[in-house]
Amino acid sequence: MSFLIRTDLHITTWVVAIVIFLIASFMGNKSKGLHMTLRLFYILIIITGLILFNEGRSYGMGMLYGFKFLGGILVIGMMEMVLVRQKKNKSTVMFWILFALFLFITLFLGFKLPMGQDFLA
Repeated sequence: MSFLIRTDLHITTWVVAIVIFLIASFMGNKSKGLHMTLRLFYILIIITGLILFNEGRSYGMGMLYGFKFLGGILVIGMMEMVLVRQKKNKSTVMFWILFALFLFITLFLGFKLPMGQDFLA
């Protein structure tokens, strides 16, 4: 099970989820199958994120990894809100802005913390 501790699986799941989210959001009301697939990826993201969170606590930075985990949950929440409100033909501008903000914060923490890729050095 050591392959689950690597960040590659987690990064792959959220990259695929963001691509599916963007496709589903631009398809509008015709994206029911994509929306269900995206929900499966939400679960995979949360599972791999929990595994990495448990591993990250051994670095002595449990609180920062906790903030990253919370940011990831908020990103998933905003993705879901955009798609659901879009299906109900309600305004999604605020949720797109919050999605971008939470995604930036989560990516920043993910790349800055010791287990992440060192893109921001």
